[in-house]
Amino acid sequence: MNQVLKVDNYNGQLQKPIDSGFTATSTTKDVIKGIDLHGKTAIVTGGYAGIGLETVKTLAQAGAHVWVPARDLKKAQKNLDIAGVTIKAMDLMDPSSIDNFADEFLRSGRPLDILVNNAGIMWVPLRRDSRGFESQLSTNHLGHFQLTARLWPALKKASSARVVTVSSYGHQMAPFNFEDPNFNHRQYETLQGYGQSKTANNLFTVVLDRRASKHGIRAYSVHPGSVHGTDLGREAPMELFKQMGTHDANGNIYPEVEKKLKTNAQGAATTVWCVTSPMLEEMGGVYCENCDIAQIDNGDIEHKYDDPSTLHGVRPYSLDAENARLLWTLSEEMTNIKFEMH
Repeated sequence: MNQVLKVDNYNGQLQKPIDSGFTATSTTKDVIKGIDLHGKTAIVTGGYAGIGLETVKTLAQAGAHVWVPARDLKKAQKNLDIAGVTIKAMDLMDPSSIDNFADEFLRSGRPLDILVNNAGIMWVPLRRDSRGFESQLSTNHLGHFQLTARLWPALKKASSARVVTVSSYGHQMAPFNFEDPNFNHRQYETLQGYGQSKTANNLFTVVLDRRASKHGIRAYSVHPGSVHGTDLGREAPMELFKQMGTHDANGNIYPEVEKKLKTNAQGAATTVWCVTSPMLEEMGGVYCENCDIAQIDNGDIEHKYDDPSTLHGVRPYSLDAENARLLWTLSEEMTNIKFEMH
């Protein structure tokens, strides 16, 4: 039987922990230990703040040359005064800027060993990109779909590349709404928008891995955990945090909740593990958390927002083979890109 068919994660067939030896408290330093990335090239979107910045620092310190496409060049230059890092302009909500960045990278002639689709926005008010697409879907999924498709020749050139897309426990907030993904006919709810964009990250990973593995390219999606001190929730209404029981009436995080949050070095560890772990050489398409493959959540895990350690597991709808194929087709239509893998 064809090896490729045996090892995809359609419908969660590989979705179980593999005893990696790491835990929720492991840091990027722990997982990169003994790994040499000299001669490798990486791209990390959103690599100039939060867990993206931590990911870039870790890969660069291990010897990789890292390109960071940035919407805010000034901030990126301030935060990334690091040897081995190249900063370029790109906005995930602007298709032409994605093309320009990808073209420039392809012209460099470099193989792309590591692509980390890390940038994201969360819980923002209703905004649309120039095509009329809802901003969380546009940024978190469609922009990364386009970028991955455009960089395909460089990924293929590397022959054993890895693509890691930073998803979230937030995928549990909503399946993908194929009838109305852009909230044209239903009331906008920011949690639903965020949830479906993160479900899209998981579905994209499952189908990308299935199709790319025959070229030696594997894909992974990641839940970083609940991380303290990222930019991600900067526009989220405080009422949401109060509702979840994480913040008091004055908008301050409860100290007992804060104590349970991950640092950036712990939050980026699962990304770095997926990028580098030899344990993942023969498998892909999996959703990972706490530096291991996550377990499937069939509704049997009790989740409490005031205890971030309970926010784990992956929902079957976000690994579903048919949903994954539908999303790929829809993404090609919405971005007007035929993502073919010759």
